Amino acid sequence: MADEPTAAAAAAAEADSKPATAALPANEGFEPEIIVFACHYCAYAAADLAGSMRLQYPSNIRMIKLPCTGKLEVIHLLKALEAGADGVYAAGCLEGECHYLKGNLWAKKRVGYVKKLLEEIGVDPGRVEMYNMSSAMGPQFAETAREFTARIRGLGPNPVRPREGFTAHEVVLKQMGDLAMPDDAGSDPTPGS
Repeated sequence: MADEPTAAAAAAAEADSKPATAALPANEGFEPEIIVFACHYCAYAAADLAGSMRLQYPSNIRMIKLPCTGKLEVIHLLKALEAGADGVYAAGCLEGECHYLKGNLWAKKRVGYVKKLLEEIGVDPGRVEMYNMSSAMGPQFAETAREFTARIRGLGPNPVRPREGFTAHEVVLKQMGDLAMPDDAGSDPTPGS
């Protein structure tokens, strides 16, 4: 019976040491790959403004410029994740101010649908999001990029195995074909410029 308190004390000491280890960041050193589907008129222009203002945002953001987020389909969001992107978000015009009337509302519904699909298969739906911003919201674009990157960093790497030899950005651009617009020469909103 004398050994029981010693064994219990040893078990308690071991249990006390585990939370300290668990408190360490599990994804330390992990830099997520994030794909942003950006509306040409608003979000992409906001990213350009952020660059012109020399606002810092993570360099792991990979932009795909669309004429409107209404062109974004469920398959494009899923293909980005399948290709290994750790997080994906659509960035469109402010609600009620879409240049194509309802494109951003369609994108919002599609993003919501993808979130439901991810939840059904056991993938955190927080890996996909929809944001709305005007072309004058450069600081908000940079802040959104930082916040979303922090969220994905907290979630850790994408549980879907990425394709070897390709980046998710390359795979998605190829999948989208002519839907994605080319970057304007000299005005590519490069992160952190």
